[in-house]
Amino acid sequence: MSSDFSNCGRAAWARLRPALPYILMAFLFAMGGYALYHLLKPVDLKQVMAQVRSTPWHIIALSFLATLTGYTALIGYDWSALNYLDKKLPLPTIITGGFLGYALGNTIGAGPVTGGAVRYRIYSALGLTGYDIAAIAVFGSISFGIGATVVGFGALAYHPYALKSLTSISPAVLRWIGIVAVLVSLGLIVALGMRKSEIKLRGHTFKPPSLSLMAGQFIFTAIDILMAAIVLYLLLPPSDLGFATFLAVFAAAIFAGVASHVPGGVGVFETIIIAALPASVPIDQAAAGLLLYRLIYYLMPFALALVLLAFTELTMARGKVRSPQLQALSPIFGAVSAVVPMAMSAMVLTSGIVMLLSSLIPPTSELAEQLEVLVPLGFVETGALLSSAIGVFLLVIAHGMLRRVEGAYWLAILALGAGIAASLMQGLDYDRAAVLSVMLLILLPCRREFFRSTRLTRNPLSFRWLLLVACIGGAAWAVFFFGHKATPYSHDLWWQFAADQSAPRALRAGFVASVLICILMLFLAMRPSRATVGLATKDDLDRAKTIIAAQDNPDANFVLTGDKSILFSDCGQAFLMYRVQGRSWIVLGDPVGDPNASAELVWAFQDMANAANGRPVFYEVSSEHLPLWAEVGFALHKMGEEAVVALEIFSLDGSNRKKLRTTFNRAGRDGLSFQILPAPVDDETLARMRVISDEWLTEKHGKEKQFSVGHFDDDYLRQFPIAVVHHNGHLVAFANVLTTNQKKTATIDLMRHSNDAPSSLMEYLFTDLMLHLKAEGFTSFSLGMAPLSGLESRRGSRWTMKLGSLIYRHGGHFYNFEGLRGFKNKFEPEWHSRFLAVSPHTNILAVATDAAALVSGGHKIHE
Repeated sequence: MSSDFSNCGRAAWARLRPALPYILMAFLFAMGGYALYHLLKPVDLKQVMAQVRSTPWHIIALSFLATLTGYTALIGYDWSALNYLDKKLPLPTIITGGFLGYALGNTIGAGPVTGGAVRYRIYSALGLTGYDIAAIAVFGSISFGIGATVVGFGALAYHPYALKSLTSISPAVLRWIGIVAVLVSLGLIVALGMRKSEIKLRGHTFKPPSLSLMAGQFIFTAIDILMAAIVLYLLLPPSDLGFATFLAVFAAAIFAGVASHVPGGVGVFETIIIAALPASVPIDQAAAGLLLYRLIYYLMPFALALVLLAFTELTMARGKVRSPQLQALSPIFGAVSAVVPMAMSAMVLTSGIVMLLSSLIPPTSELAEQLEVLVPLGFVETGALLSSAIGVFLLVIAHGMLRRVEGAYWLAILALGAGIAASLMQGLDYDRAAVLSVMLLILLPCRREFFRSTRLTRNPLSFRWLLLVACIGGAAWAVFFFGHKATPYSHDLWWQFAADQSAPRALRAGFVASVLICILMLFLAMRPSRATVGLATKDDLDRAKTIIAAQDNPDANFVLTGDKSILFSDCGQAFLMYRVQGRSWIVLGDPVGDPNASAELVWAFQDMANAANGRPVFYEVSSEHLPLWAEVGFALHKMGEEAVVALEIFSLDGSNRKKLRTTFNRAGRDGLSFQILPAPVDDETLARMRVISDEWLTEKHGKEKQFSVGHFDDDYLRQFPIAVVHHNGHLVAFANVLTTNQKKTATIDLMRHSNDAPSSLMEYLFTDLMLHLKAEGFTSFSLGMAPLSGLESRRGSRWTMKLGSLIYRHGGHFYNFEGLRGFKNKFEPEWHSRFLAVSPHTNILAVATDAAALVSGGHKIHE
């Protein structure tokens, strides 16, 4: 009994552990919001909005200018990092990637992750590797950390009294802490710049940047921090707090916001700034300045990024670009389009928050109050309820847009349109209607990026998304209580309907929103946890044959073994072949067929697996779809390498082919002869092939495999031409040849021989087969995978790579991996990597166990 409890505890911990960072983030967000709520207790929301509206235009203009300068410096981070990596990209690309990375990352949150994902989509399309892009993000983060340390502690050393309201440490001690931190940081910069040898850290080797490069990067960082501080300093009310003192406070607030991992440091940053301001500064004016700072320094660049993406989509949709300047940017446009779903999802989520909050807060201007009185009461009441409901629906729709669901796009269009109508009904809220109209115009050109036809409810919302929605709901109720704190609660509020009573209306709207969120969560919780899948039918296999014939990947023929399920694309021109083993839903190889349907299939399969509480696995995929795996969020684990011979240059001529030529000629003298039998082969030949197959299996002490290889089945083998070798007129070996109608690439599946065949038989069969295919016009021949081949075992590589490399070098007792690669090397092939693509948190050992059981046929397979 105790062991059962222990196993349950370990299983629960394994499920809870990936969610802990998000739970901690939500907790810190709640704590920051709670502290901010108490600091703003004496503040009236109307006064804050009045202060925002009364901000002088020249202050707003200067803040915009400082923001523009700051984001220009942020682009310099990417420029410095690319120089450090010695990578050359066009300046427009760096500007686009840097601006979008920081504009989206700063607003959405988790800047290095979000911004890194944006850069990956843009820079990878222009030749940079995932390592290069990760290095750019790390370079920027380290540069910001060192620069912020020097600037912040430098300001603290200059004015140690800046943090006296936040800490009990004496100013003298703070000054010395600041001096030491600055000296250590500058000393580190100088030491790294003067170091000539490489740096080794946790098995990774780094080249130290030059002193000039670090000096330039420090200038970019200083400008970034100074401009952000200037924006807030301009927007805050005048006080006796000098800029140097404020800079120290600002740096401390930035550090706290980053450390909290809360998106944008919301709540945490504001709490520290307000707590550090002099008592003479009115809280409502400070709150107005912080609100404007968020709007100008975060949402303005975010809005510009959205406009840039919409312009990109509009340009790409037209197909032809006439302007020479725009033609030069067309590769960037194509790369940028991959960022659209993430950005549009964030925009729709923001619109949902706007709609939700607008239904909960009272009118914040005299004009709005007067308009509410003039508009019929029924319109105002209905507008508030619609705003709360539409806000909740937009939060859900945003999740579907992130997954490129076509229905989510159209629902977002309808919801934004309904939101505009609800805004006008609720007191003629022109400001909100204008914002939603701009969002609608931005979304309209992005239609082509949302192509998945899956239902919105097909994939349950993830724990992270539900936690985000819960945080938004909690924040919305906090705003409600803050906005209506002057109204004493009573049960009669629920039934009060009056044009000049906004609290009852907001209470009912909040109730509607809460009920909708609870219904949504309950609906998702009660959905069935598993799905059933069946093997492909004859009709399915006939459909698959048509698709296989029209493309050039011969491995697609493995679907014809009949031991796999098939998922077809909605257009019917592409498919995936897969099986379910345990909790692993395992796809064999890349999507087959129309390349434009690949993303749709991968997303749809991931939805199926997740809905069934399974783990999606893509087995033996090539490097062709690396951007797609990155977009889905999968991690890649190298499984080995595929040997591909270029038939156009393959021959037996030349000194480098001497051994192969000698073996081939000797085989002919020994009585071996080669022949290709067209499909379907006759029954007598199949009977002789079965005898050879049974003899081969007995010799190998094995049994038929499945899934990733074929098995001896008469119906299966009749579908392919068979390469056979005779010895003195007697059939001794065979292999079924996999091809397509494109006649570009060929490979073989089953390759078996009798025990008394000459030792040179295998080389002879491969050589003659490749010469035969070359004569028929084929351009390449795949010799198949060399499992675990090409894996790195150096320090710092993944433990799965080290384990695979170890098995490859020392696993000859179980399987001759190294001998297999050596045999294939005789034909001088090109080696192409093959990968296992899974979620980053997937248990690789469990996947490997399921895959091995599936291939060996040793475990029961779900049908």
